Amino acid sequence: MNYTAKDYTKLLGMEGFSETLLRNHFTLYQGYVTNTNKLMDTLNQMGKEGKTATPEFSELKRRFGWEFNGMRLHEYYFENLGGKGGLQKESKLYKKISDDFGSYETWEKELRAVGAMRGIGWAILYQDHLTGQLFNFWINEHDTGHPAGCTPILVLDVFEHAFMIDYGLKRGDYIEAFFKNINWAEAEKRLR
Repeated sequence: MNYTAKDYTKLLGMEGFSETLLRNHFTLYQGYVTNTNKLMDTLNQMGKEGKTATPEFSELKRRFGWEFNGMRLHEYYFENLGGKGGLQKESKLYKKISDDFGSYETWEKELRAVGAMRGIGWAILYQDHLTGQLFNFWINEHDTGHPAGCTPILVLDVFEHAFMIDYGLKRGDYIEAFFKNINWAEAEKRLR
């Protein structure tokens, strides 16, 4: 089975995100999809040829996590964009965030702070499958640091490619634009 890059051109015209930035970001995402498919094909072929004990197989298997997670995290990110307006106070997600963080405002302040941390990566609101608890996490690289048994609820890309074309080093301005464009209905669908 091969993956197909999803079409996110509906996001073009979104306030605070230039067409150039979005098209570049879509191209980067398409590269993750292409590389995921190539790696799956190569690893499958190596398995058929009995080459699973080779250093090449090991390195490609490790690389697969980077490419696959790069693909999937970008899908979560693009899908939780394109909304208008804030999270409704009567929504299930608003109530869950308020319960777990003390208030929506406390949660938002923390996620913004996580997203503004020095470094490249992702700021992600996760839900623990076991307890239902929500947590904000910093994920440095696509393939490491993800909390086991958790579902991404809201994904914020804070690699430079997500904002530098439009905002230069002003990551806080990008995060502000992100919050203005969250598709809360999509994020809420991910909540258990």
